[in-house]
Amino acid sequence: MEVNIAEAKAQLSKLIAQAYHGEKVTICKNNLPLVDLVAHKPEGKRRLGLLKGQFVTPDEFFEADREIEDMFFGEDR
Repeated sequence: MEVNIAEAKAQLSKLIAQAYHGEKVTICKNNLPLVDLVAHKPEGKRRLGLLKGQFVTPDEFFEADREIEDMFFGEDR
C-alpha cells in the first residue's frame, strides 16, 4: 500500500495498525516512495540484573521518614 504524506497524516492510526499486522505501508511524497512504515522488532533480548552486586540498599531505605509523613498526614496523627 502506498499513501501520500497528507493521507498518512489523516490516517496514521489505521496505517500503524496495518503495518503492525504485517501489511507493507509506504509513505510517499508527490507519489515518490520516501519511507516504509514497519512494525518495531526488538534488537536483542533484555538482560536483567546488570547491576547485581554493584549496589547495596541501605538498611534504613524502607523505614518511614518522619518529616515526609508529617507533610502528608500532619503532625497530630
